[in-house]
Amino acid sequence: MFVVGGESLIDLVPVSAAENAERMALAGGSPFNCAIALSKLGNDTGFLCPISQDEYGDLLLRPLAEAGVEVLLKDRVPEPTTKAIVSFNQKMQASYVFERHADRAFTREGLLAALPQTVELYQIGGFSPIRADDAAIWMAVVEAVAARGAAISIDINVRDKLIDDEAGYRTRLSAFLDTAHLVKLSEEDHDWLMPDMSIEDHAAQLLARQNCELVVVTLGEHGSRAFTQAGSATAPIYAPPVFGDTVGAGDSLMAGILTWLNEAGALKPGALGGLDGAQLEQMLRFGAVVAGINCGRKGCQPPNRAEVDAVLGV
Repeated sequence: MFVVGGESLIDLVPVSAAENAERMALAGGSPFNCAIALSKLGNDTGFLCPISQDEYGDLLLRPLAEAGVEVLLKDRVPEPTTKAIVSFNQKMQASYVFERHADRAFTREGLLAALPQTVELYQIGGFSPIRADDAAIWMAVVEAVAARGAAISIDINVRDKLIDDEAGYRTRLSAFLDTAHLVKLSEEDHDWLMPDMSIEDHAAQLLARQNCELVVVTLGEHGSRAFTQAGSATAPIYAPPVFGDTVGAGDSLMAGILTWLNEAGALKPGALGGLDGAQLEQMLRFGAVVAGINCGRKGCQPPNRAEVDAVLGV
């Protein structure tokens, strides 16, 4: 099973560009989105995050069930659902203000007990390093699945508005990065983390860590890049016929990359680092199509495998 650990939340999204536009509630959260996208692409997927007993919790459970994602924490929690107030810039790129509640309502014992015995992949959620107390618990989860031989991936997803201890956050993030075999970050993440370093040098620095074998950097409308010790590649975006917005684009791309890697037999420690430029380009192309189809819709609505194959001409 693929297990994605981390936050689920409700995105409160403006229905128009008006200054005080009404907002609609959409199920979201980067790990939540990625879990759904992975399952819709045909992967056996579990989601590790508390779900509230409130009506927004009901809203979160529906798309998970529709996609066939297994909710690993069975008991719902009384804390209210975490919320993100979403805004868009002129390029329809999303930014967020967060109110956190239920996504933090976990215990070390509860998370460890909920893990399946067999985990091929564990994805670290972007909120995991933000708070020291949470990070210690999530690190115990990562150590448990790594001991079972799982590949570890992380989507860095810096949320600077939630970080009130930058030095501590950087230290905790570094500890998680040391566990990961695959690291994904956006150009915005790179600019926040290493503003005076080139993307190439940042990728090389990440690849020099003790476990990292593959680095993927998304560049918004300019596509994506991938780096291993054996090669590198760049791929453009896939532009859908009708554009919706970019909510969940990076999560969908990540799910596409993980799916491609699994089918290529490379999603395991020791195999990722041997991918050459041609293979990395194919991987990025697959991920770009998954992300691009999602961007043809409002909110995060990842495609199923048949939709992806239709674009790729499979």
